[in-house]
Amino acid sequence: MASFDALLASLPRGAWIGGEPRPASSGATFDVLNPATGESLLAVADSSVEDALTAVERSADVAAEWAATPPRVRADILRRAFDLVTARKDEFAQTITLEMGKPLRESLGEVAYGAEFLRWFSEEAVRINGRTTTAPSGAGNIVVTKEPVGLCLAVTPWNFPLAMGTRKIGPALAAGCTMIVKPSEDAPLTMLLLAATFAEAGLPAGVLSVLPTMNAVDVVATLMRHPLLRKISFTGSTQVGRKLIEQSANQVLRVSMELGGNAPFLVFDDADLDAAVEGAIAAKMRNGGEACTAANRILVQNGVREEFTSRLADRIAAMTVGAGWDESTIVGPMVNDRQRDRIARLVDDAADRGARIRTGGAVVDGPGSFYAPTVLDAIPAGSAILSEEIFGPVAAIVGFETEDEGIALANSTEYGLAAYFYSTDLARVQRVSRRLESGMVGVNRGVISDAAAPFGGVKASGNGSEGGTEGIHEYLNTKYIALPPSL
Repeated sequence: MASFDALLASLPRGAWIGGEPRPASSGATFDVLNPATGESLLAVADSSVEDALTAVERSADVAAEWAATPPRVRADILRRAFDLVTARKDEFAQTITLEMGKPLRESLGEVAYGAEFLRWFSEEAVRINGRTTTAPSGAGNIVVTKEPVGLCLAVTPWNFPLAMGTRKIGPALAAGCTMIVKPSEDAPLTMLLLAATFAEAGLPAGVLSVLPTMNAVDVVATLMRHPLLRKISFTGSTQVGRKLIEQSANQVLRVSMELGGNAPFLVFDDADLDAAVEGAIAAKMRNGGEACTAANRILVQNGVREEFTSRLADRIAAMTVGAGWDESTIVGPMVNDRQRDRIARLVDDAADRGARIRTGGAVVDGPGSFYAPTVLDAIPAGSAILSEEIFGPVAAIVGFETEDEGIALANSTEYGLAAYFYSTDLARVQRVSRRLESGMVGVNRGVISDAAAPFGGVKASGNGSEGGTEGIHEYLNTKYIALPPSL
C-alpha cells in the first residue's frame, strides 16, 4: 500500500463544482474505504443539498454558451480527455482498484473501455444531423433539427466507476449538454479524478460537476425537482430506478435507465464446450461477478451438463482470491461487507434447499470483503439465487432438456438486460437470438460491451441506450420547423 501514498495524496477530495474541487458547504467529509483491507483510503467532501444547488447555478452560468459551442470544439475537448485518460491509465487503474477492489489488470481494461466512450463520442459530436424535406402536400418545407436537452443528472454505480461515467458524460458533452454526476459513495475517487482530467482537457468550468455524498436521497431528490434539470441517466438497481422514474414524472424529465439484470447463459448440447467454459468464466467472473451483464443463471442442456459443470468448477476452484494490487489475484474483494454478506445469504439459501456446492460457498476469513469463487449445481426451483441478481463470483447452474425449455427458463424473469448462449448450429443461433427477451445477446461470446454498440435492456432492466450511434440521441431533443415553400 505504501506505493499508493503519492497517488492518494494527489487525488481531488472536494466536490467538483465550477471547475475546481471544493469542500462541502457544511465542511462535512466521509471516508472512502479500501474493500481489500477495510481501512480508509482518504476522506472526501460530503456534498449537501446546498452544494447541489450551487452546481446547478454554475451550470446555468455556462449552459447557453456550451450548447452554442461549435461541435468540432466539443469534439476536440473530448478527444483531449481521451488522450489524457489513456496516458494516465496506471493512475486511473490504481484508483479503481483501491476504491472498489478489482484486480489491476481488470482495472486497466476498464480504463481502456471507459476512455473509448470519450473517443467515440468525440467523433459523434460532429455528426449530429437533422433533415430538410418538402411537405408531401407542397404546402411548405419540413426542417428537423437536433438540440441539446439541457442540464442532465447522472447517477453512477461503483462497479465500473470510470466507464459508467464516461458512457454518460461523453454523449452529454458531445450533444452540448451540461451534466452533474452523483457517483457512488463507495467509489467516488475515480470520478473526481476524471473531472480534474476534463478541466485539463479544456472543458469550461461549470459544464461538469461531481457531487460525492452520503446523502444521495436528498441530494438527488433536490436536483430532480429543480426546474432547470431536463434529464436523468441512472445505472443501478431496478428498485432505485423505479423510484427515480416516479420522481421524474413531476418535471416530465427525459430518462435513461440501465437497471438490474438476471442474465441467462445457455449452453446447448451442440456447443463447443471449451469455448463455452471460457465464455462462462468471462461472463461470470469478470469484475468478480459484480456486473449487471454478469451471467446470473447458467442453463446447461442435460446432455453436457455434468461435463460442463465439472470443467467450470475445476477452473473456478483454481482462481486466486486476494487484493487487487497483487499480480496473482484473479478475484478481488467485493465492494463492501454488505455486498459480501448478501452473496453469502443467496448461496446459503440455495444450499439449504438442496443445491450442491461444487467449489467455494463460503466467506473468506480475514480482513477485507472477500467471498470464495463458487459453483452451485442442481439448484432447486424457488431458490432466491435464481431470481435475484447475485453480483458476485458465484456460478449458479441449472439443467434443461429441450431448446424450448431452455428458452422458457431464460425468459422466466422480469429482467432483460443481457443474455448469452453457445451453439454451433446456425439455425439454432438464428432461432434463439430472436426468441430471447433481452436488449443484448452474446452468441458464442462471454463479453459483449463495446462503445460502438448500443447498451441497454428491456422489461425491468430499463430503457434507453448508451453507446453506439444511439447513445447521443438520448441527449438531444427533436425540433420541427415549418417553413413556407418560398424559403
